[in-house]
Amino acid sequence: MSAENSQQTSLKQKAVHEAKEITYVFLYLAAFFCALATYSMLLLEKFEISYFTYGAALLNALIITKIILIGEAVHFGKKHEAKPLFYSCAYKAFVYGVLVFAFHIVEEVIKRLIHGKAIVGAFREVRIDDLLARSVIIFLTFIPFFAFRELERVMGPDKLRDMFFRTGAPSKSE
Repeated sequence: MSAENSQQTSLKQKAVHEAKEITYVFLYLAAFFCALATYSMLLLEKFEISYFTYGAALLNALIITKIILIGEAVHFGKKHEAKPLFYSCAYKAFVYGVLVFAFHIVEEVIKRLIHGKAIVGAFREVRIDDLLARSVIIFLTFIPFFAFRELERVMGPDKLRDMFFRTGAPSKSE
C-alpha cells in the first residue's frame, strides 16, 4: 500500500507541476499574442473589438504552449544545451518562431475561408510581409522567454521562479 500511495503522490505532483508549466507558458504567450493582436488592429485602424482576433490569439497561445512543452518533453534542441545559453535560446527562439509563422499562415487562410474565399484566393490574399514582420517580433520575444527557460533548466526546478517571486530569495547561489 505504501508504494502505491507514493506512486499516486508522485503522479499527483507531476500533474500539478505540468499544470503550472502549462499555465505559466500560456499566460506569457496569451498576453503577448493579445497585445500583438491589439497592436495590429490599432495599426489597421480597426477600432471595434474583434472577438475572433482575440480568440485566435488565445488559441495560438494554447497551441504554441503545447508545442513548446511537447518539444521540451522530447528534449527538442538538446544538442545545443552544452553550448553557451545564448545559442540554445537563439536556436529555440528561431525554430519556435518558424512554427508560429506557419501557424499564422494557417490562421490567415482559415479566416479568409470563413469569410467565403476559395482556398487559392485565401492563400493569395495572405500578406507574407505582415506575417514575416510579426514573426521577427515573435522571435525577439521568444529570446527572453527561452532564456528564462534555459536558466531554470541550468539552475534547477523552480529556483529561478523562487528568486523572482518569493520574498527572502537568496541573493547568492547556495
